[in-house]
Amino acid sequence: MAKNLVIVESPAKAKTIESYLGKEFLVTSSYGHIRDLEKKNMGIDIKNHFKPIYKIPEDKKKVITELKKLVKKAETIWLATDEDREGEAISWHLKEALDLPEEKIRRIVFDEITKKAILESIKNPRSIDYNLVDAQQARRVLDRLVGFEISPILWRKIRTRLSAGRVQSVAVRLIVEREREIDAFVPESRFKVAGLFSFTDDSGKKQTLKAELSRFLKDEKEVEEFLSKCSSSEFIIEDVETKPFKRTPSAPFTTSTLQQEASRKLRFSVSRTMLIAQKLYEAGYITYMRTDSVNLSDFALDAAEQAIKQDFGNRYHHKRTYQTKSVNAQEAHEAIRPTDFGRETISGSKDEKALYELIWKRAIASQMSDAEIERTTVKIKGSKLDDLFTAKGEVILFDGFLKVYLEDTDEENSENGDEGILPPVKKGIGLDVQSITATERFTRPPARYTEASLVKKLEELGIGRPSTYAPTISTIQKRGYVHKEEREGKEREYRVITLAQNGKLKKEIKTEITGADKGKLFPTDIAMVVTDFLMKYFPQIMDYQFTAKVEEELDEIALGKLRYEEMLKEFYFPFHEKVIHTTETSERASGERILGEDPETGLIVSVRIARFGPVAQKTDPNNPEAKPVYAQLRKDQKIETITLEEALELFKLPRVVGEYEGKEVIAGVGRFGPYIRHDNKFVSIKKQFDPHTITIDEAIQVIDAKRVSDSEKFIKVFDEDPTFQILNGRWGPYLKAGKKNIKLPKDRDPSSLTFEECVELANNKEETGKSKRTSRKKK
Repeated sequence: MAKNLVIVESPAKAKTIESYLGKEFLVTSSYGHIRDLEKKNMGIDIKNHFKPIYKIPEDKKKVITELKKLVKKAETIWLATDEDREGEAISWHLKEALDLPEEKIRRIVFDEITKKAILESIKNPRSIDYNLVDAQQARRVLDRLVGFEISPILWRKIRTRLSAGRVQSVAVRLIVEREREIDAFVPESRFKVAGLFSFTDDSGKKQTLKAELSRFLKDEKEVEEFLSKCSSSEFIIEDVETKPFKRTPSAPFTTSTLQQEASRKLRFSVSRTMLIAQKLYEAGYITYMRTDSVNLSDFALDAAEQAIKQDFGNRYHHKRTYQTKSVNAQEAHEAIRPTDFGRETISGSKDEKALYELIWKRAIASQMSDAEIERTTVKIKGSKLDDLFTAKGEVILFDGFLKVYLEDTDEENSENGDEGILPPVKKGIGLDVQSITATERFTRPPARYTEASLVKKLEELGIGRPSTYAPTISTIQKRGYVHKEEREGKEREYRVITLAQNGKLKKEIKTEITGADKGKLFPTDIAMVVTDFLMKYFPQIMDYQFTAKVEEELDEIALGKLRYEEMLKEFYFPFHEKVIHTTETSERASGERILGEDPETGLIVSVRIARFGPVAQKTDPNNPEAKPVYAQLRKDQKIETITLEEALELFKLPRVVGEYEGKEVIAGVGRFGPYIRHDNKFVSIKKQFDPHTITIDEAIQVIDAKRVSDSEKFIKVFDEDPTFQILNGRWGPYLKAGKKNIKLPKDRDPSSLTFEECVELANNKEETGKSKRTSRKKK
């Protein structure tokens, strides 16, 4: 048995590390956290200085048993969990759960899983950093206090199964506020003017030059007046200005910037990026992926220099150091980078290769020379115009880091066109007008958040840390507060007025698609209602500055400058009083809006959050006892913006679509979504159809597809008793005996089962059920 036992969190990580150590080392895994807070009483002893009460989950008891066996046989225990607060806490939990004496423990950390880094960490062990452990526990306890105390209020006052969280609720607030900005936005029309000019250069070659007016024109009348002046103007190049400038590479990736750029360039979700990065780290390809540092080690700087000079030449190298914003020295290690700059590609999945390539390019580009660019601005003057037309172009004199990498941006509302290469021009050249076109453009609302831009905003506000971005964004989607979707947009007309070469004006009406969104975060109605409720009763929890201040205090705890129980005490007791007051005094919230009166019935039409989602309802103001009539809102409708007319349309369901096989086909919306009903059978409508507009041909298509699907499920039906059926299910073949579904044993062939064998299986299932019920009663 090896004298040294190394414990890490992940089996993949264990396998990689074991390959670097000798026979005296055995590397094993704890499979993540091995303890968690109890659910009972929040898992926190508030009276005893907010002491956390931990419990080993059932699925980890076997892991603990195995680890204890290995610990008994080893002389030294090396705790090699990740180098952040979460990893430090896992090491501490292992110490506590395995009853490890301090003198037997060696804590080692490394920011890359390479042989050099592992052997170096073995030479420089340390003890567990209890300040980092306290910081992790403080975050966990604080989040548990907020979630466990506010969530029950939401259940009572709004709807069951809702949740609140210190960071998640603030993230939802950002998305809700952005959506309301968009709803309140009124687009304004204006005209963008572009001219196409021609001239003959010194070699006698005909050249064209596209330029734009330096301002927008406000309306069609101003456009006509302007184009009229253009038709009688002579145009010359008034000025040509050429300026050199340099473009500098971005810093190597931090967790946040990696998530943002992977979203823009690779269309990865934040959680997907972190999952793939974790695999790359555990395989030894990249350094640790949870960091807010942009620093590179001296070793990395030297390795990057060697790779750049070898691949691109000496001129392309420029050594750079970047400054880290984080004040927490414990976590300000290295930026995310390749462990080997000479390895441009790796083996692995398509996603792993793509993310590694992105990390390699960003890191190598950060140590490359500036791009040298020449920017030319051409100003065109019309003899009867006060405004200038401007053409801009760029020429790359030396590509520098652009040879490898160019960062993307989230900017969507830029009105600037692409800058290209201009033809050779000189001051004073006369120009002929080919055409001048004024195109109607509309101001745009703020862009909805993507996962990447939300991470960027959270980071700007100081909310969360590298390890929290991905779980926060995943949580708000899983809890139903936010959903990511694509919207096709709507068609909109716009005007185009063109001054042709013959001096005549041509007016056209064209169409464009506006409001199309891809991969954006949309808040649900319940998110709006919950956010308003929390803003009203718990403004401190929802305050951006307060949430950022908590992160700063957690950093201070990690540095040993603040005791975590002091921080929790200052927060909790005023907060708990607010919880009690809100529970006793707050009113139920449903986001209800009264839209008006149904002109046909006189009933009051309103919308609100109901048990299964947003609904429109009709109520009789003269008879409070009368049962309301309900209709579910459509997916693209919101409680805050739906109109009376739109709500009345919802009550037209269920509707008769037509007739099929001599029976009515009815479309409607039920508890489980849109459906078609035919011959007393219900069929769910897929996303491509709308119950309000589905045609009889489309409905028949849905019905027939369901029949084919159902026929494929049947393996066997028994004449002795049709309620006994053997079917194919999602998890494999099963026996349907009346209302009970019984999983078939793996050693039974479903197609050859007899009726008697099926009865036996059903009876055995019944006996097992009775035995379990009896056992529970005895307990």
